[in-house]
Amino acid sequence: MSMIHTLRAAVRPSLRKDGGAYDTTRAAGESSALVDCAVYRDGARLPSDDSLTPRAAIRQVRRDGGFAWIGLHEPTEDEFSGVAAEFGLHPLAVEDAVHAHQRPKLERYDDTLFAVFKTIHYVEHAELTATSEVVETGEVMCFTGRDFFITVRHGGQGSLRALRHRLQDDPELLAKGPSAVLHSIADHVVDGYIAVADALQDDIDDVETEVFSPGRRGVSRGVDSARIYQLKREILEFKRAVSPLMRPMQLLSERPMRLVDPDIQKYFRDVADHLARVQEQVVGFDELLNSILQANLAQASVAQNEDMRKITSWAAIIAVPTMVCGVYGMNFEHMPELHWRYGYPVIMGITVMLCLSIHRTLKRNGWL
Repeated sequence: MSMIHTLRAAVRPSLRKDGGAYDTTRAAGESSALVDCAVYRDGARLPSDDSLTPRAAIRQVRRDGGFAWIGLHEPTEDEFSGVAAEFGLHPLAVEDAVHAHQRPKLERYDDTLFAVFKTIHYVEHAELTATSEVVETGEVMCFTGRDFFITVRHGGQGSLRALRHRLQDDPELLAKGPSAVLHSIADHVVDGYIAVADALQDDIDDVETEVFSPGRRGVSRGVDSARIYQLKREILEFKRAVSPLMRPMQLLSERPMRLVDPDIQKYFRDVADHLARVQEQVVGFDELLNSILQANLAQASVAQNEDMRKITSWAAIIAVPTMVCGVYGMNFEHMPELHWRYGYPVIMGITVMLCLSIHRTLKRNGWL
């Protein structure tokens, strides 16, 4: 099997809309921010008990070789300060890692690469409403060193536990060191984007079908506009995760870096290619929703004009008997045909004929 097939099989999750590729992080009630701590040598995880600490792991690595992989979930400043001091992490990167809501980026601090990824999870819903939450976001911060790899996650989605297990089943890949883990996480995140993009395509298709379906009534158009706008907001959240990541992926795939194995760097191009595809989809979604929203508003405006024309037409028809009744309701003694035997039926007949004539003319002109 070729190298690229090995990489893809090891890191690509199942592209399911139910979020099956994103398992839970840790057991309920577990207070420690440390999710996992392990030492890898020659592509294999060395046996250790649950008491292995980051300090012990890095000392073992620098004594016997290999690299340490430490996973943390939403650590506080106090919890992360010890790890940061032990591994010599830059204070600016540490501050970004502790505080969530960072922009996707790639920065180099001395002998450490600091990368930020935003994870996206599709939220299943029976029906899209004006308040539906379509996507949930999380963050993965990665510190890549010569002999260590540290992940700091924020949010309830995007666990890396399943990814770690898949990597451990591929010693050839893990033997490439921390940069192989960085590539695997980047590929894992981007594959999640692909799954979410496919699910969002279904939502957009449903909205588009409803907007342009024949026989839609104007009473539902206000709700449709709110639904379209809500979906557009969720697409914008998705776009904020995808677009800023393009530059870091280009740097990792094109610029030689000491901390990235040359064999691994080639496969960042594959990740960048998939990311470019997702970005094109997201931009297309945004433009399509703009067109759907404008078409929906145009349809509402046309419907209102049609309603006003109908109201005006019926008002013109009703004006004829109203005028006749108004004239003959003034109770003057000397009025034409007031005492004529056939005056009432003649006036009523003339009124009906005038109303029918106006109705026919308006209907011929498309007002009714």
